[in-house]
Amino acid sequence: MTGRRPDAAGRAALDLYRDAPWQERAHVHVRWWSAPFRRLVRLLPDDGRVLEIGCGHGLFSAYAALDRPGRHVVGVDIDAGKITAAAGAAARVPNLELAVAPDGAVPPGPWATVVVVDVLYLLPADAQRRLLAAAAAQVSAGGRLVVKEMGASPAWKVRWNRWQETLSVRVLRLTEGSTTFTFVPPDVMAGWLRDAGLTVTATRLDAWRVHPHHVLVGERTPG
Repeated sequence: MTGRRPDAAGRAALDLYRDAPWQERAHVHVRWWSAPFRRLVRLLPDDGRVLEIGCGHGLFSAYAALDRPGRHVVGVDIDAGKITAAAGAAARVPNLELAVAPDGAVPPGPWATVVVVDVLYLLPADAQRRLLAAAAAQVSAGGRLVVKEMGASPAWKVRWNRWQETLSVRVLRLTEGSTTFTFVPPDVMAGWLRDAGLTVTATRLDAWRVHPHHVLVGERTPG
């Protein structure tokens, strides 16, 4: 549990939402405890421009910005309501920007790192591939594309995750997007990143967790 507890930057990020409605406060706290944010933030550079695609209420973007003041973090999402709700939190972090991404467009780079966390499953497979190709195109030389999605095994974790996402998207309406989920196997997604010119490493992050967390890191050759 030590790796899940908020560190100093995590506590500061969660505190940004202290004045938000209780539903949003609850959502960001559940998001923190269910996602391996502390593992993911280690994959980011200590400084430079970082883009998060599909930032939602901006919790991970805020955490990344507070973790290293030398990072300039931009979080974008198609859900204007979430961006508006998070505006107050973002205003208190000088190296953080949150903005609406019209039609899911990828803001132009170059970016030292582009991060996509638990977003792609809301899109059909072909749209996922196009988004990753567009994101990879904006990664700077020597930069990286970090993709955290759910793996395709073990089966019980996959079933648990599908049930939770059904509750969030179809019942509680906490997430905007398709009500049909497409979980692409990590090895297939890794092939897409290689086709986009990146060198890929894959790591499971689901030890002692009920969700099949999996991260792909695609790196652009320096120079």
